[in-house]
Amino acid sequence: MPKETKLANPAPLGLMGFALTTMILSLINAGLLPDEGGIAVVIPLAMAYGGTMQIVAGILAFRKGDTFETMAFNTYGAFWWWFGLAELFAVNGLLSPSTTAIGVTLVGFGVITTILLVGTLRLNWALFAVFATLAATFYLVGVGDWLGIDVLVTAGGYVGMVTAVLAAYTAAAEVLNWTFGEDRIPLGGSPTSGRRTTAQTAD
Repeated sequence: MPKETKLANPAPLGLMGFALTTMILSLINAGLLPDEGGIAVVIPLAMAYGGTMQIVAGILAFRKGDTFETMAFNTYGAFWWWFGLAELFAVNGLLSPSTTAIGVTLVGFGVITTILLVGTLRLNWALFAVFATLAATFYLVGVGDWLGIDVLVTAGGYVGMVTAVLAAYTAAAEVLNWTFGEDRIPLGGSPTSGRRTTAQTAD
């Protein structure tokens, strides 16, 4: 029997693409980066790193048989493509999406994130923290846009920055732990003490 090829873990790629794009957009939502110049950076970043790389990670996770990663990375990769296209169309005057519709959509992504958050209870504390803060980010910015409450959007920007840092930490931990061949950077065990402690199902 031929020896099975060992596949790389795509999670760090997806997480880091998510982290950087989320950080830049969150800085804009928090009012720490100028909106006009920042959006010009976020649109291509959302399509390239935040969107495409997460979809690539999701496809690779599918090949590894990881249902959670497949769902998560493809969902958020598609989210960034949606966001980038919506902003691009708006800037070019092709479409004029209402903030109300955008807010409702973001709340919808918050619901999806909440479902995935339940799944992280069988993974590890690092991913649980990422998805918990991400859900809060979606709800804050979504409701803020939906109802026109700017302070919620600002608060969502700050929570989004925390989400980005947690995602970057998780990605760095998975890369460096693999590089050094041992768990030097902790991810925490399963919050429910289940048998699975990482997002990776197989090597």
